[in-house]
Formats: sequence, C-alpha cells, structure tokens
Amino acid sequence: MVLTYFQETVKVPFGTKHLDAALCFPSSVTDVHTAVILTHGAGGDMNFKHLVSLAHALASDSFLCLRFTCKGLNLGYRVKAYRAVLDYLKSQQKFAIKHIFVGGRSMGCRAAAALARQLSDESEDAVQGVICLSFPLHPPGQKHVHQQRSEDLRGLPEHMSVLCVSGTEDNMCDRVRQLGRL
Repeated sequence: MVLTYFQETVKVPFGTKHLDAALCFPSSVTDVHTAVILTHGAGGDMNFKHLVSLAHALASDSFLCLRFTCKGLNLGYRVKAYRAVLDYLKSQQKFAIKHIFVGGRSMGCRAAAALARQLSDESEDAVQGVICLSFPLHPPGQKHVHQQRSEDLRGLPEHMSVLCVSGTEDNMCDRVRQLGRL
C-alpha cells in the first residue's frame, strides 16, 4: 500500500527571527505517532536532496518529518535553533506525536546529538533516538587528529537508539580508526 503525503512550508519562531522549515506528513494525520526532525550540514539547507528524499520516504511510511534550515555555523546556536524546532513540533496539536527522533547531516547531526544529550539530562524520554547522516568525527581529511567530535554521541544514555550512516569515501569519518573509539 502506497501512502500519499502532504508537505507544508512553515516558519518556526526563533527569538526575534524565524527558521524556514517544511513539514512532510501522511495524508491520514490521525495515524501519525512518530516524528523525525532533520537539518542540514554547514554548507546546505533543508532542501538538500538526501534530506528531501528521506523526508518524503518517511512521510510515505506514516512518519511526520520536519526539516529545517539553520545557517549558523556555531554549534551552540544550532542547538538552540534545534530546540526551538522541537518546541514548535510539540506545539502542533493536529498531530498526536508520541515518539520523536532528531537527526541531520554532518554539522546538523552534531547539533541533533548535542540536543539529545541535553534533553536526556532533563527527561529520560524526551527523544527516542538520533539519526546521524555523515557524522563528522574529525575535521575534513584529518583522520589522524586525536580529538574527536563524538563527545555528545558518547554521552547519550545507553537506552537511546543511534543510527549512523556514512559513505565509504567520507573524508570526515575514518570508519576503521574512529568508529571503533565510540
């Protein structure tokens, strides 16, 4: 059975500004109980083709997907923006969301992991998991750098699900050396 989905462009309040976002959801909103929030890496936006494809696939399979654009390159700023998007999603009364997953691509998944870690300190069930698309474990091409960017992933509670997807040629994730250290 192929489900149809809808997509709405929305503006998420963020301080005195707004973040551009897109909500993708199945045509039967009463069946939506799980949401995924996604954002892009440092050089993109919410219309990055892989994020759009993933959002459409999720919405076609009864998930709500909210993807958003955040142009700030400061990780702390991105985490605050991510929290604003999460709060916006929770305020949407037309959906009966019970489970939320956060994720993104590259710097976006770093922000998602940092937010998930913060939220896990506040509430054990704030989010159910993190989706990491091309998680940047080290600066581009510097796989021998001893300092990793995985502290937020390692700080997540054991019960939280984490999905990491990276290509074999990803220059910010030397799989053999770096993933074994997580």
